[in-house]
Amino acid sequence: MSLTIGVDIGGTKVLAGVVQENGEVVAQARRDTPATSPADTLDRIVEVVDELVAKHEVTAVGIGAAGWIDASRSTVLYAPNLAWRNEPLRDEVAKRTKLRVVVENDANVAAWAEFQFGAAKDADDSMVMFTIGTGIGGGVVLGGQLVRGAHGIAAELGHVLAVPDGHPCGCGSRGCLEQYASGKALTRFAQEAIERDSVAGARLLQEAGGDVTKVTGVMVTEAAQDGDLLALGAFENAGTWLGRGLSDLAQILDPQVIVVGGGVIEAGDLLLAPARRAYVERLAQRANLPVAPIVAAAMGNTAGVVGAADLARR
Repeated sequence: MSLTIGVDIGGTKVLAGVVQENGEVVAQARRDTPATSPADTLDRIVEVVDELVAKHEVTAVGIGAAGWIDASRSTVLYAPNLAWRNEPLRDEVAKRTKLRVVVENDANVAAWAEFQFGAAKDADDSMVMFTIGTGIGGGVVLGGQLVRGAHGIAAELGHVLAVPDGHPCGCGSRGCLEQYASGKALTRFAQEAIERDSVAGARLLQEAGGDVTKVTGVMVTEAAQDGDLLALGAFENAGTWLGRGLSDLAQILDPQVIVVGGGVIEAGDLLLAPARRAYVERLAQRANLPVAPIVAAAMGNTAGVVGAADLARR
């Protein structure tokens, strides 16, 4: 059974794992990400690969990076949280490790892991994945293949238009879905509700030390789990926007399954229940026909490692 290494690079950590053909992670190595220094980040990647290669015979390395990756899966064109600009990551890592290397977008590798081994493993043809954290990423599989687009940067699902001239987005546009269905949006919905009704927001305001700007997504989630009505309302808003966005993808692509992952999905049905309601309502009569179910991601924190390793193997 061949072994490959998957490396998941985020703004805070570089996590690598040795992965078997069945998706099982048999060893891991981790370093902190020196996000402001591309050279230091490269060093950390090489360190975790070398640490794992010293104990395991591997055939290739797959790297999942948060950013725009070119069509050849070699260069990080732009990574907002890692200071990479036209970084020839594949060639640099290959030169230093003497292994075959593939570079892919982090949401794409997570989507591929779910398609092969996780929540969409029973789909034989197509799936769409939304990864919801501070922002929103996405991955699309059609015909059993990742959709990368002509320039390698397809499936930026968080940056489809939700509200014309809406909230400004980090991408430079306004009204992107990311501003209404992400973890950041969830927090903003709660903060805005507290500003309108401080009595209803008393719990969250107290936890934030009386400063509404200190309310966090974790606080909102915990309050909602305890039945706090204001926090539940924030999830209703975010979930409704998410469901509407998912309905648009269903209309365009008609996938077999839609997977929702990322940090916010830990809230479970607090987010998914309103998303599913809005999804069906937005599809109207089409909801009476077969449509993709919305399911929670199953791979957890290993999705990036497993997906990157499997893509490298292929």
